[in-house]
Amino acid sequence: MDMKKRVSLELRHRSPTEVQELVLDNCRSGEGKIEGITEEFSNLELLSLINVGLTSVADIPKLDKLKKLELSDNRISGGLEVLAERLVNLTHLNLSGNKFKDISTLEPLKKLPQLKSLDLFNCEVTNLADYRESIFKLLPQLTYLDGYDIDDCEASDSDGEGDGVEDDDDEEGLEGESEDFEEEEEEDEEDVVAEEEDDDDDSNDEEEGEVNGDVDSEDDDEEDDDDDDEDSSPAKGEKRKREPENEDEDDDEDDD
Repeated sequence: MDMKKRVSLELRHRSPTEVQELVLDNCRSGEGKIEGITEEFSNLELLSLINVGLTSVADIPKLDKLKKLELSDNRISGGLEVLAERLVNLTHLNLSGNKFKDISTLEPLKKLPQLKSLDLFNCEVTNLADYRESIFKLLPQLTYLDGYDIDDCEASDSDGEGDGVEDDDDEEGLEGESEDFEEEEEEDEEDVVAEEEDDDDDSNDEEEGEVNGDVDSEDDDEEDDDDDDEDSSPAKGEKRKREPENEDEDDDEDDD
């Protein structure tokens, strides 16, 4: 995909003034030049042109708010004067994987007073004797070269400007909150378990009551059966009482 078409796709129906970050990595530049980027991108702060086949940055527009420019893995070998003229507030510049051979080709970067970080990985210039000392001497405004400062201390994520103490405090605070939260959870779980045990005890009592009630009712039923048997005994007695009368009748018949 060519660079102009990629720019139009990245806009996504926005106007150039609304764009703060523009990433065009791996597209194709026509004749090794920048295309489709104009001064209308007045609020652009980050521009990434990694591996787009650039041989020159002569057509880069004036972008006063641009802070970070990614130009790694291209074929640029010079012509950096234009950067100093049109990107006056640039703070981060990545030229890794380009064709810079001599330190003198980097001299125009002296005119970028805000430049703090410069990357030249995989450029032939890095093979020169006293390379790091020479670059820091040439560009005294630099804080980091290839990710390390002049004392070989690695750059932090915030370029060494972050306050690590505050981060530690925040982490400790978060850890403390998490511990408190875990303790509260444990207490809640204990309360729930206690309530469940109480409920189990109550349900057991109810079940025992129901069982006892069933047993009692069975006892009552048995007593009722006994009563029925006792009530039926008089009938037998009556039958026994009627027997003598029948005997008398038989005697009378004999007398007759």
